[in-house]
Amino acid sequence: MDDSVIDRVGKRLRCTWSWYSGRWKKVVNGQNLLGIVLTINGKPIPIHLLFCSKQGCKNTEKPSLLLSMLTKLKEEFAKHDIDITTIPLTMDSWYVSEPLKQELHELGFTKIVVVGKSNYVFNDGSIKKTASQWKKEIEYDSTNWGIDVPSQRKTLTNPTFGKVNLLFFRKTTTRSFYLIDFSSLSLRGVEMWRIWLAHNLIEQFWKILKSVLAIGSMRLRGDGLYTGLLIKIMAYLWLTSLQNHSRLRHLSLTQIMRQLRHESDLSILLSEHFHLDFLGIPAIS
Repeated sequence: MDDSVIDRVGKRLRCTWSWYSGRWKKVVNGQNLLGIVLTINGKPIPIHLLFCSKQGCKNTEKPSLLLSMLTKLKEEFAKHDIDITTIPLTMDSWYVSEPLKQELHELGFTKIVVVGKSNYVFNDGSIKKTASQWKKEIEYDSTNWGIDVPSQRKTLTNPTFGKVNLLFFRKTTTRSFYLIDFSSLSLRGVEMWRIWLAHNLIEQFWKILKSVLAIGSMRLRGDGLYTGLLIKIMAYLWLTSLQNHSRLRHLSLTQIMRQLRHESDLSILLSEHFHLDFLGIPAIS
């Protein structure tokens, strides 16, 4: 699960909010799309998307919306004898909290991996440090089985979360991150890593929705907001199905879109499917 921001300048579009952007260092306008995405065989499939406030307010804060979305999905999947609580959950640091962890456990989700914030404090019984300090001083091991990057699994204590398992990993010599295991039963380092890899696919889904399918070009008002979103999602699912075609299997979604634009011609499409005049107006003039 993750959220993504769509920049907006219009004032009449539905679900548009203002907030301070750390990226742009100023107040910006936009739409925030909260999504639950299921990954199947390396392909992200959106199963619940909802526009909501970036910062959240009163009854619309994102953790509550997230729990509501998961509850509805659990009920719908149960109608088809599918227990989605067996599927691991991943989320970023925005959602990290002890109450959310407990509510997810009560809902039935037992495998939860989240990325932690750098300012969280952890101690090993004798030394108390922030996560950013632990990331710099910990010894990374590049031989850990099943993990593609130098990493180290460590059990530390946090004032809020209590004793938790952390997986520190280093992508480059200057960039290090860590994951927190919120599962009801402790996960091994390789399990945490494999679960988190699926989260990268969700990031790719957002990029495709923005760059390839241009979700930011939607201009429909009112309920048309979700109509436009549905059209984009259907286009995304159609593109992913095209990848099963032998001729397109080796192409990315971006390359497939480029090829379709190159090979398709609107006038040919209209002449093939609209032979008769409509209201006395020829389909092709």
